[in-house]
Amino acid sequence: MAKDYLGDRVRRLRRLATLTQEGLAERSGISLDTIRRLEQKPQSSVQLPTLHALASGLGVELTSLLGDPPGAPSSGESDSPQLVAVRRAIMPPLFVPPAPPRDLSTLSLDRIRRDLAWGWTLYHAAEFDDLLNSLPGLLTDARFAAAVGDAGQRAAGQAALSKALQLGGHLAIRMGKTDLALSSLERAMTAADASSDPLLAPMISNSVAWAYQRQARLDDARNLAVHAADWVEREHSETSEGLRVWGGLLMSAATSHARSGDYQRASDMMVTAEKAAERLAKIPTPQDGKLLSVFSKSSVRIERVRLAVQHDRPTEALSLARGMRLSKDTPPSWRTWLLLDVARAHTDLGNGSGAVKALESLRRHAPAWMRHHTLAVAIVRDLWNWPSRPAGVRPLAQFLGIVD
Repeated sequence: MAKDYLGDRVRRLRRLATLTQEGLAERSGISLDTIRRLEQKPQSSVQLPTLHALASGLGVELTSLLGDPPGAPSSGESDSPQLVAVRRAIMPPLFVPPAPPRDLSTLSLDRIRRDLAWGWTLYHAAEFDDLLNSLPGLLTDARFAAAVGDAGQRAAGQAALSKALQLGGHLAIRMGKTDLALSSLERAMTAADASSDPLLAPMISNSVAWAYQRQARLDDARNLAVHAADWVEREHSETSEGLRVWGGLLMSAATSHARSGDYQRASDMMVTAEKAAERLAKIPTPQDGKLLSVFSKSSVRIERVRLAVQHDRPTEALSLARGMRLSKDTPPSWRTWLLLDVARAHTDLGNGSGAVKALESLRRHAPAWMRHHTLAVAIVRDLWNWPSRPAGVRPLAQFLGIVD
């Protein structure tokens, strides 16, 4: 099967949009020389703000340029039975009685919360097949819990349903199904409004902002994150839960600024977020932190490294990453991003041994994420195509299926 590179996708999508190279340059704000270079050298890489601008000019989602997202690869065929089951659980069919819970005799909010925590653990570990299989039952149980009992029990059930639908939205984003993700997140927002947890809605807003980013709707993502962050700052900034949610929203808004090309403003916001994260050590830790926003000094620094790499600042990225001590609650998915960005920075600086070392560490600690992640494939392919291949790159290329 022929490899599909970024330049190939740009050329194909440009022709489908009946645009000349000059027309795409005008609509995207990207120089004609950059577009010509991409199409003439399909394996070339560009920074993320350029990808967002190209996606906007072509009128497509960002995933159309990135290729298969870091989730389950798409074969172009119809959805798998597991994904169909998730769709059905997120959007139950009309005029059909609700599905019964898996086991009414053991159903309780405590069990649903434990299942939710386990579902998020599977997500962060990139165990997407297991999550696809378990999510429909979790959604069914949570939807039942949201409809029975007294007012307090129903509100608690709605909170569980909101988090389950948020998980469904995140999984759909990872699989490149952003429309399904937004459908799930809209339902999550409705359930959040029916719960008694005031922080649920802004948490879901952060997820919606991420989906908007994947669709290159950067203004929408930024405005939503800022609006939600302002509300949380006014009402809940003195609690650990509120600070975590606010911090996650601030990071999201900064990312949208960066991907729109305003790196300095994004960097300033990230510094503010990192300083705010220091306050967490002085505030009691929430009981269910796994179900809150992933916000800590580690997560902010990881995001700062990512933005530096994406804006062609590899030396700055490595300086930020040097000596970093990750907190124990940093999910595997965030550790993965850090190692990938370190590898990318070393590659950009021509340090093949440093890139291979980071990728070998990633393979040891998160092989599932590495197999699914398009950035890992892109970095290893770049290293493989160097005139003088770095030592150790062949096993990585074989692991990712780049070479036999």
